[in-house]
Amino acid sequence: MVAAKPTSRNAWLWVPSLYFSQGIPYVIVMTMSVVMYKRLGISNTDIALYTSWLYLPWVIKPLWSPFVDITRTKRFWIVFMQFLVAFGLALVAFSVQGSSFFKWSLFLFWIMAFASATHDIAADGFYMLSMSQHEQAWWVGLRSTFYRTAMIIGSGLLVVLAGVLESNNGLPPVEVSVRAVADAGVVSDWHPAWVKISDQSGPVRIISQPAALDIARAGRSASEAKAVIEQVQAWNVQHGFVSDDKPVIKSTEDRNDSRWTKTVSGPLRNFLTSHFPKPEKTGAGAATAGNVGVINFALSRPPPAEKVIAVNFTRKPGGLECIGFGKGDKGFRLMTGDRFLFNATNWNQPAMAVIQLDPKLPRDAAVVFVASSGNIPLAWSVTLFAVAGLFLVFSCWHGVMLPHPPGDGPVVTHQSLFGEFFATLGAFFRKPGILMALAFILFYRFDEAQLSKVISPFLLDRRSAGGLGLATSQVGLVYGTFGILALTCGGLLGGFLAAKFGLKKMLPIMLGSMYLPKLAFIFLAFIQPENFLVTCGSVAVEQFGYGFGFTAFMLYLLYFADGPHRTAHYAICTGFMALGMMLPGMWSGWVADIVGYKHFFVWVSCSSLPGLVLALRLKIDPDFGKKSAPS
Repeated sequence: MVAAKPTSRNAWLWVPSLYFSQGIPYVIVMTMSVVMYKRLGISNTDIALYTSWLYLPWVIKPLWSPFVDITRTKRFWIVFMQFLVAFGLALVAFSVQGSSFFKWSLFLFWIMAFASATHDIAADGFYMLSMSQHEQAWWVGLRSTFYRTAMIIGSGLLVVLAGVLESNNGLPPVEVSVRAVADAGVVSDWHPAWVKISDQSGPVRIISQPAALDIARAGRSASEAKAVIEQVQAWNVQHGFVSDDKPVIKSTEDRNDSRWTKTVSGPLRNFLTSHFPKPEKTGAGAATAGNVGVINFALSRPPPAEKVIAVNFTRKPGGLECIGFGKGDKGFRLMTGDRFLFNATNWNQPAMAVIQLDPKLPRDAAVVFVASSGNIPLAWSVTLFAVAGLFLVFSCWHGVMLPHPPGDGPVVTHQSLFGEFFATLGAFFRKPGILMALAFILFYRFDEAQLSKVISPFLLDRRSAGGLGLATSQVGLVYGTFGILALTCGGLLGGFLAAKFGLKKMLPIMLGSMYLPKLAFIFLAFIQPENFLVTCGSVAVEQFGYGFGFTAFMLYLLYFADGPHRTAHYAICTGFMALGMMLPGMWSGWVADIVGYKHFFVWVSCSSLPGLVLALRLKIDPDFGKKSAPS
């Protein structure tokens, strides 16, 4: 006799894991992929354009949600989609180590995105089928908590894991002691071609010349220091040690005779370059007075013919400096040479870094710089394999632990699928104020849609390129952990105040919270602070403000979708919401590459004006959102 399948189970056995597994694929496709592609050398233009296309499954999710209802059970869709995500992640892990990784991994992420969007439909439906209204209300806050936890794990801890693997799976690191001393000689006549590197025995390793660098605390004018820096930069570019970060997949813009270039991208490029000119690259910052020293790097042996070895050079933090505590010695500044690319043709040529002393340094001092190299594709491959294994566990777990509610089956309707769909869709577009509502939904996050695709590249990029030069693990902490925590706190506070005072009364405050904190990124781009805590605080302020202001957006979607078809209409609203994130995100990297990070963040702040104007013109019931008084 076959045992009856359980129609209910303790919700603690499946709700937390279900909504945790719902958040992980989304954050991997939307956030972690951006960091991964930046570390693998993809340009900002390509990252923003092609990862923004991954929003499309969530944009068109309402179009195939009826199909999930009328075929199979929602339990089946949950288990099968989790298995598909695990399989897709494993294939991405294989693809990132190939020469055509960008195209193949994008294709696989696309499949994962469709699987994740389908999983969202089935999971939300299963949640409503398996629980009473009281249970649904009790669990709604907890399920959001587990979803947010997945966001922190995906964009925070997983990125930290990849960063740790990047730093520990390559060539042995080389430490270089740099000392500022009063009696060192001042180098006045030198040339890079004088440095010779010979083939050495043993495995490939990094060589530094000199092994320890002494820089005299003697004066050197800003013009003299600038001349040395520019000479080194030119040498590094000439010998292929520095990547140009050009797009790897050409867009239609590259065909100058295309109609798109003549009518859209060309005029927009001219407008941006004339009103937001890109600052010139001048090393880690503008050259000032102060003596400089040059360190040369090479490899001991040539790498394989098609292999490129990336070497990162940075000051080694002492104690708690890596998380922002501890003063360190700020009298030494790496002006250029924070990242080099070695291959079979330039391995025995010197790649050069320039370190400049603060001319006001009062005494002899010393710091340690470190040159390290990691196998970046392998690090991300291992990380993705780990997540694939986790999702295989989820699929097996939910295959056993999810209950079998009586109502979980194909939905039988008395009219055709298409007839029902178009009737619901028509009712949505006949709602009063539909044009203003759609304009608001599309433009409220016009600035955030552009910002979100460039934050990680900005944090990762070299300081000489206008970024902050953070390590991968630091980006996982600042954006994926502190940022998400601040975002969550902002959302919780926004929901509490909106429930107390109502949406209409809170809307002006939420608008200010949404748009003004974007100025934090202007501050970061222009100041380029070296203190990690300053960066964490600035990102947290912006994300808190965004979370607080985003509450108004979600409440308005609930307000506008209210009616007989509220579930379907809310799904349509979220589709337009995703479209509003996808389209601006596609061109954001292109804009950042044209105008530079400083002016890009100015442009983003200006982009808030359409959403601000539309929000102030909305008609909202003053009592909407307030808790009803007991009768």
